[in-house]
Amino acid sequence: MKTKLYFFALTVVSAFGMQAQTIMNIHQSNGTVLQIPLNTIDSITYTTPTPVTGVTFNGYTYSSIVLGNGQEWMAENLRTTSYANGDPIPNITDATQWSNLTTGAWVHYNNDSQYENPFGKLYNWYTVNDSRNVCPLGWHVPSDTEWTALSDYLGGEAVAGGKMKSTGTQYWLSPNTDATNESGFSGLPGGYLVSNGSFGGFNSTSGFWSATEFSTDNAWVRGLNYNSGLITRFDFTKAVGLRVRCLRD
Repeated sequence: MKTKLYFFALTVVSAFGMQAQTIMNIHQSNGTVLQIPLNTIDSITYTTPTPVTGVTFNGYTYSSIVLGNGQEWMAENLRTTSYANGDPIPNITDATQWSNLTTGAWVHYNNDSQYENPFGKLYNWYTVNDSRNVCPLGWHVPSDTEWTALSDYLGGEAVAGGKMKSTGTQYWLSPNTDATNESGFSGLPGGYLVSNGSFGGFNSTSGFWSATEFSTDNAWVRGLNYNSGLITRFDFTKAVGLRVRCLRD
């Protein structure tokens, strides 16, 4: 319902004589006019619904969430086959070849495209670290610090994971502990590809890359699990395949 506000002075008569009093008229779309004396109002607050803008990239439109801390996150896992400049990201399905990579690559879980929707793709960290940017223009893979800002905003690592997981057991194994998805992050248990080229963790866990190195061989990761409300922070080998969420610049 649309509302127009008008401020003007009315003269009202009281038992003590003439007194000028300012009235706020609130004109509602149904024709009703509310009259409120300003001297009865302590404050006026205008609120605007949080926008959910999203972004289209590589032929797919991602929904997004805007949090109260100012961060805008994709609400879905990345599924692009190219970098922001249009260069292709190789799909490497051979386990030996994957394990020897030091450049970017992606796979579907179990090398099966049926897992594209809703889980997206698995990427090694070399894809994340490529200057061509695996995220859309104006977006980036979040740093370890930016992941921490997310978990802190959601109440800390001990409870943030539950607030980030999709609810129920359609995708997650039972009991999907503490899952509320109150953040709108909608985390799914898409599993992972370990560095030797084998897959695991489907329906039970999901790991997300950060853009921050831990060491020459490892980088920082965030993980969600079916049996915990935690979001875990750990380092993992750069050669594994994990999920990617993008954060608006």
